[in-house]
Amino acid sequence: MPFDTQPWTEPGPHPVVPGVHRVPLPMPNDGLRAVNVYVIEDGDGVVLIDSGWHDADAKEHLRTALAALGHDFGDVRRFLATHMHADHYTLAVALREEYGTPITLGAAERPSIEATLQGDTSRELGEPRRWGIPGEISMSDIGVNPSHSRDVYDLPDEWLDHETDIALTSRTLRAVPTPGHTAGHIVFADEAASLLFSGDHVLPHITPSIGFQPVVRHSALTEYLASLRLLLELSDMMLLPAHGPVTDSVHVRVKELLDHHDERLAATRQTVADGATTAYESASRLTWTGKHRAFDTLGLFNQFLAVGETAAHLEHLVTTGALAQTVTDGIARYAP
Repeated sequence: MPFDTQPWTEPGPHPVVPGVHRVPLPMPNDGLRAVNVYVIEDGDGVVLIDSGWHDADAKEHLRTALAALGHDFGDVRRFLATHMHADHYTLAVALREEYGTPITLGAAERPSIEATLQGDTSRELGEPRRWGIPGEISMSDIGVNPSHSRDVYDLPDEWLDHETDIALTSRTLRAVPTPGHTAGHIVFADEAASLLFSGDHVLPHITPSIGFQPVVRHSALTEYLASLRLLLELSDMMLLPAHGPVTDSVHVRVKELLDHHDERLAATRQTVADGATTAYESASRLTWTGKHRAFDTLGLFNQFLAVGETAAHLEHLVTTGALAQTVTDGIARYAP
């Protein structure tokens, strides 16, 4: 059941349990509308899980929420980032410049952040040629400004490369690597309080994109499904997601996501049986979003995401032996 009666995007802070508050921050020009930052009381300061987008409006919303809790930016002891996407990471980078607040991030995000800092647009946000997208496509075509990204990204202070406990004043968080949505995605589990800060790994109402970052791993969906199953090995907890309301069961949503991907894999495999040979062709034959929209009704950015997600499903089908793959002239082609 939802823990909030009002829309989840309403400005916070919203109490989750004693000492933990959910703060939705606006996202500029994004269909997701908001990202949840979680404020954890830590002695006379606070620890933040994720930070929001480097945006003046988001920063002011966060300032107001912290003030309502009796804090300001100088009281933030550290940022624990679930992954490197801008809505989770870049406001932390900006606030570190002002306050010196350390940032922790998953180590497998390093190649993508370094590619961003180096302005490496050859791999930026995926592999359109490999996916069979016709013609040339630039990042500006899909609304991404690589030079702006370089301005708001930087390396963290601490890399996490394995499961580890993070001791706070009044609670311990277990950092658990959950690759898939991005290579270095991490969830944070407060097992004593039965809370899972899930980032974008598990969302209550939508399925996260798979492998959407500058340096793509072709095993992204295989990793994501394994990371979902890993959560079923933990005790069930409340779900504290990055987008959407808090709900009362991680396990229920994980099982729904696994079922969804089973259905999506079957549908993707069928497109190849029906003659699709590339990720682009396959994506064009599938329907998208909960409203089952045709591919050509999506905006260009969402078409790009759709093709990338389809590619991840095709790669997984190759890994399991369900499909064969050849790569010719840089284009991956699939066959039964």
